[in-house]
Amino acid sequence: MTEPTTPQLQPMPDDWRRALAVVAHPDDLEYGCSAAIAAWTDAGREVAYVLATRGEAGIDTLDPVRCGPLREREQRASAAVVGVSEVEFLDHRDGVVEYGTALRRDIAAAIRRHRPELVITLNHRDTWGGVAWNTPDHVAVGRATLDAAGDAGNRWIFPELAERGLKPWNGVRWVAVAGCSAPTHAVDATPGMERAVRSLLEHRAYIEALTDEDPETYVRNFLTGYAGSTGERFGGRPAVAFELFTR
Repeated sequence: MTEPTTPQLQPMPDDWRRALAVVAHPDDLEYGCSAAIAAWTDAGREVAYVLATRGEAGIDTLDPVRCGPLREREQRASAAVVGVSEVEFLDHRDGVVEYGTALRRDIAAAIRRHRPELVITLNHRDTWGGVAWNTPDHVAVGRATLDAAGDAGNRWIFPELAERGLKPWNGVRWVAVAGCSAPTHAVDATPGMERAVRSLLEHRAYIEALTDEDPETYVRNFLTGYAGSTGERFGGRPAVAFELFTR
């Protein structure tokens, strides 16, 4: 009996110029996605970040009033490492982001502002690979981003956005979900890996609160391990994986 083969991941589309990454917290993109973003900005593509929260509830030993501004600074520095200069925060409360029309409206507005062809978000499913429970913020923001990609192009949904000068944008061609358990496409992580490591290291306050391990050792092991395991389905090349939804 022939052993079943694992489907290989397809290369991500490259016929686009602008992307918008929408996630819940500072550091979400850096845990496995920023190597792809570094490669894209190297190729002259524009990438902007939108974060639903400032991650103010993410460090147990730091009061949210102090934590939020710190994590915002770390995120802006982290984005700069991989060539991203536009970083916006929607100011939803960390830990209690609610899926619904308010969140969809905020993300649709961001899509109309930036007018991307590719939208990137994080795992919106209940678990990480059926092993670890996902957080409500990730689920809410990921799902709302998938929905908002359509909302942004419909003039009759959130008409108040047009009144604010944000005209409908129906140019989103794909939504790519990182960190998912059923990826379909991938990007070679090799060219951007060193910058991905430096980018995640910019979240030093968060990492030092998270682990007693040396930060660089922790970051490098995490990112190279993830990319290496993904590469088994991408011709042996270390890779960043996405589940790609076509619109």
